[in-house]
Amino acid sequence: MFKHSSKLFAVLAAFALLFVYACEPAGNKQSKGKSKTLKQTQSKGFVRCGVSQGLPGFSNADASGNWTGVDVDVCRAVAAAVLGDANKVKFTPLSAKERFTALTSGEIDILSRNTTWTLSRDADIGLTFVGVNFYDGQGFMVRKDSGINSVNDFRDGISACTNIGTTTELNMRDFFNSRGISYTPVAFEKADEVVAAYDSGRCDTYTTDKSGLAAQRTKMSNPDAHMVLPETISKEPLGPVVRQGDSVWEDIVRWSLNVMIEAEEYGVDSSNADSMKTSENPAIKRLVGAEGELGAAFGLDNEWSLRIIKQVGNYGESYKRNIADTGILPDRGPNQLWTKGGILYVPPAR
Repeated sequence: MFKHSSKLFAVLAAFALLFVYACEPAGNKQSKGKSKTLKQTQSKGFVRCGVSQGLPGFSNADASGNWTGVDVDVCRAVAAAVLGDANKVKFTPLSAKERFTALTSGEIDILSRNTTWTLSRDADIGLTFVGVNFYDGQGFMVRKDSGINSVNDFRDGISACTNIGTTTELNMRDFFNSRGISYTPVAFEKADEVVAAYDSGRCDTYTTDKSGLAAQRTKMSNPDAHMVLPETISKEPLGPVVRQGDSVWEDIVRWSLNVMIEAEEYGVDSSNADSMKTSENPAIKRLVGAEGELGAAFGLDNEWSLRIIKQVGNYGESYKRNIADTGILPDRGPNQLWTKGGILYVPPAR
């Protein structure tokens, strides 16, 4: 009798487990337990985001400690998706030298800090770039009264300020060496130290990504006394980075950025996202969670993407308020949508 009762109990227990599993929300069913980072983030109640030590337009804190910028908005988008609130982010300012160690050691879970996607970074140090949120290139800034109007005016003995531990430092060396120009590097760990050194006259030129030059120029004692030279000496695709080993978290960060870009492409923004639920376009309905179950693949509910658009906005809104309206780079250039002459293009959310 006990033998048969044990078998009956085992069968009933199995059916009970199947019933619980079947009744569980689809979002939890498919990915529950897959992402350690997601689980930890939801347990802590905030996203841990590594940013710059202050780059206007990208990641910059005001006097009250409120962070803004297109890099900041990537982390805010993730927080909206996984926590329901774009403001649930802990920002950690990092130097170029510190940033990768902070990510690989687990101090942060997203690095969104004007970081160039390169082969060595993607393959050698346990990191994964999940996309590009700003296409850039390295340039040079000089004083308008220097007599330098082009990189062709550079001469032997020129001194150049830049950051330690960046692709900028390597590109600078390659540029001067390839042209046979002797130069003196003046390098610092912190961006503000570089700006202060250049602004005080310790070097003849300041080199970094052109967006960075435009942003840092606003911090100088007399911004109008400086200009960015027309030449671009490198490709610098900038984007968010995560640790390798958590593919679901990687996908969440990647598609949080992609949603912002695709929303702009379809004309969905923070002001009309709710009304787009009744759109006749299936792609738009999927984007705002009115059709399909896209969130299930990540272990999220179906309004994860709608929250991103409503709370953070689409990519165009983010660019406008952080970069264009602040006068840093009003012209989007390559960061315009592919449908409007730029190269901003993401896979479809379907």
